[in-house]
Amino acid sequence: MEPKNPSSSSDITKPGFNPGASSIGKAATSAHSAIEGAASRAKPSIDRAASIAHDATDKLSGAASKATDWFNDKTSQVSEAEKKLMADTCKYVGENPLKALGMAVVAGAILARIL
Repeated sequence: MEPKNPSSSSDITKPGFNPGASSIGKAATSAHSAIEGAASRAKPSIDRAASIAHDATDKLSGAASKATDWFNDKTSQVSEAEKKLMADTCKYVGENPLKALGMAVVAGAILARIL
């Protein structure tokens, strides 16, 4: 007796025959269900993480805004102090030109000695 050759089997020649179709379909359905289940379980965690990230971004933005306001305020204060110092210096030099010249010469001599 000749061994059976699966390729010569009469079932294989039937149109639409696919021996793994039902098991592949079941596996695909099972995988699809598992993916949907995992996605539905992950959604609350993802939403929570997105909410936390959004809150952190808002806090960081608020802190950056406060820092910018503080920096602008300090810049304005320094600018005003500079203008007042320059005005006071000009007034002093105008009222005491010889003293101002003497102080400038002494300061120059000290700096020349140091450098």
